[in-house]
Amino acid sequence: MALELYHDAAGFRSACESVRAHGGSLGLVPTMGALHAGHMALVQAAKRLTTKVAVTLFVNPTQFSVGEDFGRYPRTLEQDRKLCESNGVELLFVPSVEEMYPPGECTRVRVTGITDGLCGTFRSGHFDGVATVVSKFFGLAGTCTALFGKKDYQQLKVIERLVKDLMLPVSIVGHPIVREPDGVAMSSRNAYLTADERQRAAAIVVGLSSAWQSFEAGERSAPRLIERLKSKLVSEQLDIQYTELTHPENLEAWGTRTDLPERVLLAVAAYCGKTRLIDNVVLGEDPDPLQAAAAGHPSPAE
Repeated sequence: MALELYHDAAGFRSACESVRAHGGSLGLVPTMGALHAGHMALVQAAKRLTTKVAVTLFVNPTQFSVGEDFGRYPRTLEQDRKLCESNGVELLFVPSVEEMYPPGECTRVRVTGITDGLCGTFRSGHFDGVATVVSKFFGLAGTCTALFGKKDYQQLKVIERLVKDLMLPVSIVGHPIVREPDGVAMSSRNAYLTADERQRAAAIVVGLSSAWQSFEAGERSAPRLIERLKSKLVSEQLDIQYTELTHPENLEAWGTRTDLPERVLLAVAAYCGKTRLIDNVVLGEDPDPLQAAAAGHPSPAE
């Protein structure tokens, strides 16, 4: 089936309804565009789970804080369209800002608690914007299976909470992080990195791997595990925003505990030059992210 492109919400909603009316099931992959192999992994996973796949391309202004990169976020519509077409996407929704936020709109969706720490500490209003625009996409798509990458782990947990609390007819599937051969998590913002910065960015996954190995060897001290990660970032002159060990579901921080449980999230945000990068690994659940990348397999932690 040829790719159908929609710019209007009503047309996209009608197309989604038509999929179900004809006995099919819908997979939804919300994105901000600048698509790469990580996004296409979500598309392929959606194709395995459903009969037709819809992708949204929308750089959402409400999830960018003041001073962030909304204006320069990469926009590669024609390239994205071709990539979706070659990967068998049936529906592509590319709305304008005015279509998603018409004049007079004044509603925001807020998920509390789980948004307080990690990225929420540093990106004021970010998750309100995410929750709002994703709620709009879910409202248009209707009953569907939505795929999200685990690299944005906190975002995934926010959306899971949103769907559960609002009783939406959407099944959320978290997909493993897709990594480059050197382990760097694929991200549209990687395009900002210079050649030198791109090399130094690998310190993030090296640090996560170091902490993973220590955890596997029996280390349960939060400060010592964090130090294993931090030392790699410092060695490559990355500017650390946070390194945190938390409960993997409610994201409550473990602080300086020395008796960590058998499954914990280790999350990091750091600047490489002017580019903010995030990554994570669920210790006690995910494989070593560096070894998984080197072996040519995505790490189950996006």
